[in-house]
Amino acid sequence: MKFATYRVNNETFYGAKTLGGMIALSPEFPNWPTLREVIENDGLSTLDLASRDRPITHKDEKIIYEIPITRPEKIICVGVNYPDRNAEYKDGKEAPSYPSLFIRFAKTFVGHGCSIIKPKISEQLDYEGEVVLIIGKKGRHIAREKALDHVAAITLSNEGTIRDWVRHAKFNVTQGKNFERSGAIGPWIVPFNSADQLKNVELVTRVNGEERQRDNTDRMIFSFDYIINYISTFVTLVPGDVIITGTPTGAGARFDPPKWLKCGDVVEVEASGIGILKNDVEDEV
Repeated sequence: MKFATYRVNNETFYGAKTLGGMIALSPEFPNWPTLREVIENDGLSTLDLASRDRPITHKDEKIIYEIPITRPEKIICVGVNYPDRNAEYKDGKEAPSYPSLFIRFAKTFVGHGCSIIKPKISEQLDYEGEVVLIIGKKGRHIAREKALDHVAAITLSNEGTIRDWVRHAKFNVTQGKNFERSGAIGPWIVPFNSADQLKNVELVTRVNGEERQRDNTDRMIFSFDYIINYISTFVTLVPGDVIITGTPTGAGARFDPPKWLKCGDVVEVEASGIGILKNDVEDEV
């Protein structure tokens, strides 16, 4: 079963995605107002049971998707995590010994089917398709062999970047990674039950139907368990935290000339076993 956060007539729900629409479940669980509280209480299996043999409450054409975890405590992103991506930098350096990390804010993302915004101040809006981990269990100094026990669900991100603003300062990328509504997360979360769900995941990004990125999670420089282990060395991970795990080669900045996103473009991020995250691009007004 897949679970999503969505709006209908300005009212927000979470529920189970099924053929043709959504089964609203949030009205039945007032003590769990968002999917974050569901995850904090190990409630995804409870939602699954509650959704069985239930009719659709909201048809697809009526819903507007939100990011699945609307108020995460942390969104932590991993940079340069595929071998060919490291080679794109053409700096003659081997793959890094430790992950490059940065933070994003929830309002920099939109949900599936919503428009990503290209800001007035830059023409360099870029796409980055990535697999996302949703943390389900609190932990600090998490051992690698126990790391995946702390994952509640997986989803997808287009971790949109304003490339010229990434280089505004001497050593950080915060500005270029945090323009409002510049990226997307979704469309839903898939409960995580087995390490096999993160093995051999084919990750593809398309722009207007043209394939731009393709790679496999088995080729990641830093594995999912290592990422959790490493991050938890310096911060306590809590339920609902979002970890965006890195993008393959083929982002628009790496073409000659670069292929920046423009108004009207459609970006699709697809991963086997998760689904397709699809968003169009609009200019900021």
